[in-house]
Amino acid sequence: MAKILGNFHFALLIGILLLIAAMFGLHGAQIGDGAYWAQWLRYVHVFAGILWIGLLYYFNFVQIPTMPKVPAELKPGVSKYIAPAALFWFRWAALATVILGLLTAEMQQGGYLARAFTLSDGYRTIGIGMWLGLIMAANVWFIIWPNQKRALGIVASEDAVKAKSATTAMMASRTNLILSIPMLYCMVAQAHIGG
Repeated sequence: MAKILGNFHFALLIGILLLIAAMFGLHGAQIGDGAYWAQWLRYVHVFAGILWIGLLYYFNFVQIPTMPKVPAELKPGVSKYIAPAALFWFRWAALATVILGLLTAEMQQGGYLARAFTLSDGYRTIGIGMWLGLIMAANVWFIIWPNQKRALGIVASEDAVKAKSATTAMMASRTNLILSIPMLYCMVAQAHIGG
């Protein structure tokens, strides 16, 4: 069993095969329907969002508070291996979440993207959630990632620039933590409470 579950790619493949089995086993008759695929797109959007926000919470609840306690000789293990890998999935999950969310909004209920962006009646809640998500994704790509590249030494920088970049990245990450709380509320509330 350790050989199966010890291999990330194999475990992921098993999860995807189980997803396909669930799709065909539970909803095989509906798979040819466009409405089914609109809902499936929502599922993929939520999956990407969980990956993105899960990593945001990992950084803010675990990595940032723990790094000052890590002995100096062990810090390169985080800064050279763990953080770059986590940031890879973090930034691409953010982009995937936004793209899939925009597609989902356009494919659902006759397309509500424009109404959500303009905070029209009935779409104000999801619209606020979308705007918060876009701000957060912009933070990831235009503030957090460029500063993390300097802070982690992916891009050569002087020590003072690395330190300033680390602080800037942390503040943008904390901003995203703050924004994620009302963003998640808006995403869930739209479907269950209304706009």
